Amino acid sequence: MTKAIRIHQPGGPEAMQLDDIEVPAPGPGEVQLRHRAIGLNFIDVYFRTGLYPGKLPLVLGNEGAGEVIALGKGVKEFKVGDRVAYAATPGAYSEVRNIASNVLVKLPKVISYETAAAMMLKGLTAQYLLRQTFRVKKGDTILIHAGAGGVGLIVCQWAKALGATVIATAGSAEKAKLAKKFGAKHVILYRTENFVERVRQITKGKLCDVVYDGIGQATFPASLDCIRPLGMFVSFGSASGPIEAFNIGLLNQKGSLFCTRPTLFTYTSQPGNLAKMARDLFRVVSSGAVKIPINSSYPLEQVADAHRALEARETTGSTILIP
Repeated sequence: MTKAIRIHQPGGPEAMQLDDIEVPAPGPGEVQLRHRAIGLNFIDVYFRTGLYPGKLPLVLGNEGAGEVIALGKGVKEFKVGDRVAYAATPGAYSEVRNIASNVLVKLPKVISYETAAAMMLKGLTAQYLLRQTFRVKKGDTILIHAGAGGVGLIVCQWAKALGATVIATAGSAEKAKLAKKFGAKHVILYRTENFVERVRQITKGKLCDVVYDGIGQATFPASLDCIRPLGMFVSFGSASGPIEAFNIGLLNQKGSLFCTRPTLFTYTSQPGNLAKMARDLFRVVSSGAVKIPINSSYPLEQVADAHRALEARETTGSTILIP
């Protein structure tokens, strides 16, 4: 038996229960993993509330790091004792789990379990945003909403290392200070400032090459007014609620813009891409160009408190759970 956080029906933080569950021997192509640290992400809230449906009862969580303790038939790329990490695979809120070996990556010795759990989903998200969805280069100007959040702080640092000018939005002076510390050249306090007007002032009317938006409803369609003609709007999350259907002619009116809603799964499902993306992430973290701030840590059984803090936007950087 092992302990896991499950929901039996969608709901608020109180819907999560600490259950004893049976974990069978790993099946063909699977490994059994003992978690050392687990990541907390806003996508966990989407699964908990039912916005993203899952088969009930559902073990929540999409990111973790730990050691391999058993191998299923046919697994050749890992051995017992290997340090591994993963993202975008539900079932992380548990002490022990079985997981398909093809979603795992080996951890370099220089990266701790805690850092890995804090960065895999957010870091791989930042990788595809900056290096694949829109390939940021020296001289670009980008806008990242929620610059002091988990993805935001990684994007700020990585984009700066690539030579881009980073504009971030933040909800408080404390968060603005954090975003600046981690690479944002300009930070806009979106609660008291009009972020479109401030972007125009900062860029002297040239606007941004790309806007990365994990907020959704609250920042759309205003984000489109921050983008230069032929620039790109990248919606990668819906922290304030999903963007509703809109007339696609709006993209024409705003300057023949490109608009996309990518997901990590699409990028990692291509053969070999997960390992390549992870190497890219490990490289920038190992070099010191990107630091992974872990600003909160909770025991697994206190996950409801962690979710409340996340939904209240009280968190900055990454939050991890310790089983």
